[in-house]
Amino acid sequence: MPNHRPLRVVKQITTSFQKEQCRCYSAPVDSAIPSNKVKYVPTSGTYPKGFRVSATHVGVKPSNTSKPDLAFIASDIPAAGTAVFTMNRFQAAPVQVSRDILNSRHGAGIRSVVINSGCANAVTGKGGLEDARAMARTASSMFDNQSGNDDSVPNSVVMSTGVIGQRLPISKIINNIGTAYANLDNSHEAWLNTAKAICTTDTFPKLLSTTFTLPGPAHKGVEYRMAGMTKGAGMIHPKMGTLLGVVCTDAPITPSALRALLQTAMQATFNRISIDGDTSTNDTLAMLANGAAASADTPPIQPKDEACEHFLPILKSFLYRLSDLVVRDGEGATKFVEVRVRNALTVLDALSIASSISRSPLVKTALYGKDANWGRILCAIGYSQLESPESINPATTNVSFIPADNSASKDEGVLKLLVNGEPELVDEERAARLLEDEDLIIDIDLGVGEQAESYRFCDFSHEYVTINGDYRT
Repeated sequence: MPNHRPLRVVKQITTSFQKEQCRCYSAPVDSAIPSNKVKYVPTSGTYPKGFRVSATHVGVKPSNTSKPDLAFIASDIPAAGTAVFTMNRFQAAPVQVSRDILNSRHGAGIRSVVINSGCANAVTGKGGLEDARAMARTASSMFDNQSGNDDSVPNSVVMSTGVIGQRLPISKIINNIGTAYANLDNSHEAWLNTAKAICTTDTFPKLLSTTFTLPGPAHKGVEYRMAGMTKGAGMIHPKMGTLLGVVCTDAPITPSALRALLQTAMQATFNRISIDGDTSTNDTLAMLANGAAASADTPPIQPKDEACEHFLPILKSFLYRLSDLVVRDGEGATKFVEVRVRNALTVLDALSIASSISRSPLVKTALYGKDANWGRILCAIGYSQLESPESINPATTNVSFIPADNSASKDEGVLKLLVNGEPELVDEERAARLLEDEDLIIDIDLGVGEQAESYRFCDFSHEYVTINGDYRT
């Protein structure tokens, strides 16, 4: 049953969960999730103390008569908050409003994140900005220190996802925020339903949780927790390519440290994925840290202290796994591909080549067709924006397919396609077996330097065209 205790009274919520260091997967009872995606949906979790969530049906889209489409993620106590946002020049109203809130509050005293699906509230003019502010004010009015009036700075971040260029049915949303607040809960079911509420063309909810420890006497014997949810199946490419995501932890972290941690961890994770080469107007990845698992006298993590340095790789690993789920649920995707570029002259060269390959429609359609057409990969390498003429030497360039560790063909070894600029005689039967696997690694060895980078992306299928051709209908 939902927990109806008001957030104005801070209480510790104790719920029994199966402990886990990472993900725990098995089949949930949800016939709407494709059978090959069920393995990515957790059936239990370890969720951070002092956070509660809910999923509420609003009916943002008139055609939605039952699916929850309003997510509320709240902290029992004021939390440090930060976010990274899309670099698209047409930034949606919730992006602008949330950035203003976080800047005005200097990342302190954040109480909630409110997200609607079904309408992006993007390119909606002054009215769209007022709608986003109304969402933030209404959510903030649920807490003691906010009256919801126009004079106070809201303590709630807002996000929206869906069709661009349409106004929100704002009355529907603000009239249901109270219901969403009343239904806040910290059970696994509540977290999973909240992850479902932010989905649009996603085929499964993307939710992770983990536990971790921190060094130093102040953190001795304390188990901290972190949970994150994300959505996005299309219009995904840096900068930044998250679509929407929220991460919560009960570790004590200052706003300045949290900001630095998220910005650093995001670069190697959510900013290294691509679905279709399009950067959304709404991309937002927010993170809250409320310190609820620590004792009252535990000093919060500061930038560059020992605990901060220890936590960074933990956060990177967590965001890497979370962003993996976005790629695995790319619209119409049948392949999960990692392109690794190594021995590049510069990091920027490696990134540019990996990005070009991940965005190439010809590469992506060849992978969908199970065609080892390495010429398309070379073509994408060749038109990459590189830093100097020495960035590529055809005579030292190598291209290979490598089976992933979890693939059926993992024991067959590397399939070399191009060696020092010379084409290999490809065993087409072996290539076909390798391309039957869901996961694949494309290895690019440029042989001109020592730098390396990677991207994760998916293929283009007939289904991608169908989904996006019918998106507004």
